[in-house]
Amino acid sequence: MSYQNILSTTNNGITTITVNRPNKLNALNKATIEELHGAFKAANKSKDSKVIIITGSGEKAFVAGADISEFADFDVKNGGKLAANGQKILFDYIENLSTPVIAAVNGFALGGGLELAMACHFRVASTNAKMGLPEVSLGVIPGYGGTQRLPQLVGKGRAMEMVMTAGMIDANQALEYGLVNHVTSQEELIALAEKIASKIMRNSSVAIKGAIKAINANYKDGVDGYKTEIKQFGKCFGTEDFKEGTTAFLEKRKADFPGK
Repeated sequence: MSYQNILSTTNNGITTITVNRPNKLNALNKATIEELHGAFKAANKSKDSKVIIITGSGEKAFVAGADISEFADFDVKNGGKLAANGQKILFDYIENLSTPVIAAVNGFALGGGLELAMACHFRVASTNAKMGLPEVSLGVIPGYGGTQRLPQLVGKGRAMEMVMTAGMIDANQALEYGLVNHVTSQEELIALAEKIASKIMRNSSVAIKGAIKAINANYKDGVDGYKTEIKQFGKCFGTEDFKEGTTAFLEKRKADFPGK
């Protein structure tokens, strides 16, 4: 598939999706969001793709925010549609994807960029990363899930401060807050993400899919996460991966999961 604003490559079970608008600091516009949806959908369907890494091109930014020029003249109705459509086709879509998604945050991850990273299953960052939700400095609030996911990750008080001050935190502070899992040099960022991806790929993709559903259920209103866990746990017993995993353990050998 051909893209104008992103790059997507798959090697050794890892699909790397790169937002490729360096002259705009990889800002998200409507076209880029649609292309990202297509790339994630294709990777999730591909048997060759076991883990997805998303990053930004160049050395300055992961994604520096949304392309403000696209919505500066929107009214209330259009603003609401912008948030609803974006959340549906990209941010919520990534969060609930059955294929694990790692955000490799290089440089600025601001506004929609940080919201994109937070929608991923977890994040690693380079030492030059800067993260924040500066929307209130523009007279608007985060609209792609930022007011929901940031408190889940860093706690209510820290999220309130970050949003209200519109300030940025660096990679080490993000690590302290629990916003990112690891920090490394920019040169080693993708290598670290790939190393973690390789560990993920040793395990059952079917079980990981169930784990993603169960963990996400804990953050959804009106959903009993424990019941979801019980359901997903039970479903594992009917899979070929469970049979292979338990047999390999008893035979004291490495499991070769079929992914079924």
